[in-house]
Amino acid sequence: MRKSVSSLALAAWLCVGSATAQQTTPSPITGNFTLASEYRFRGIDQTFGKPAVQGGFDYSHSSGVYLGNWNSNVSSGAGYPNGNIEMDFYGGYKHAFGEFGTDVGFIYYAYPGTSPKVNNKELYVGGTWKFFAAKFFYAIDDYFSARGSSGEDTKGTTYLDLAANYDLGSGWSILAHYGHLNFKHVGNGSYSDWKLGVTKDLAGWLFAAALVATNAKGDCGSGEPYCFPQTQPGSGGSKRDAGRSTVVFSVGKTF
Repeated sequence: MRKSVSSLALAAWLCVGSATAQQTTPSPITGNFTLASEYRFRGIDQTFGKPAVQGGFDYSHSSGVYLGNWNSNVSSGAGYPNGNIEMDFYGGYKHAFGEFGTDVGFIYYAYPGTSPKVNNKELYVGGTWKFFAAKFFYAIDDYFSARGSSGEDTKGTTYLDLAANYDLGSGWSILAHYGHLNFKHVGNGSYSDWKLGVTKDLAGWLFAAALVATNAKGDCGSGEPYCFPQTQPGSGGSKRDAGRSTVVFSVGKTF
C-alpha cells in the first residue's frame, strides 16, 4: 500500500511538473504592435511626418528557422504612388553560440495598390555580440523599383546597419544606431543615418523616444532625391525634406 501510494504521489507530481512545464513553454508565435509619431525607414520619412500604426507576427522554430510579417501605413508621396501600406515578409535562420549570434535571411517589401508597382527584395546577413549588432542588406533587384540617374538598374544597392542596445536596469535601456545606404547609379542617393534614443519597459509596454538624423540630400529647392511631394488629396501639393532631423516617439508591445 505504501509503495502504491508513493507511486501515485510520484505520478501525480510528475503530471503537475509536466503541466507546469507545458504552461511555461513559450509559444513559437509572437505578435507585435506599435504606435509611432512617424515612420522612419533607414532614417527617411515614410509617412510625411504623420503618425504610423504598425504591427506583425513572428514564428520561430527551435531549429533556428523563422518566418515573419510586419506592416505599416505609409504616405503615397514617399515614393509609393497610389499606395498607403507597406507589408514586409521575411524568413531566415538564426544561430547562437555563447555570446555570439548569426542571422541570414531574405526580406520582401510589398506596397499593394502602387501604380507603377513598387517593391523591394533583399538578402541579409548579420551578427550579434553582447549588446552590439550588425546587419548587411543587398538588393537583388531594383532598389524599391527605382532606376538610376541615367536609367541604369539599381540592383546591388546595399545598406549597412550597426546598432547597440544597452540595458540600464529597472526597465531602462539606451540605444544607438548608424547606417549607410550605397544607392547604386543614383546621383546624391547614397547617405548615412543615425539614431540615439532611450526606452522604458512598463508592464510589458515599451515606450521609446529617439533622435533620428541623416545627411540625405533633401533640399526641395534644388530638386534633390529625398525631397518628397505629398500627393494625397487635400495636401495642397506640399513638399518635405524626408531626411530632416526629428524626434520619434513610440509605444509598443510584444504578445
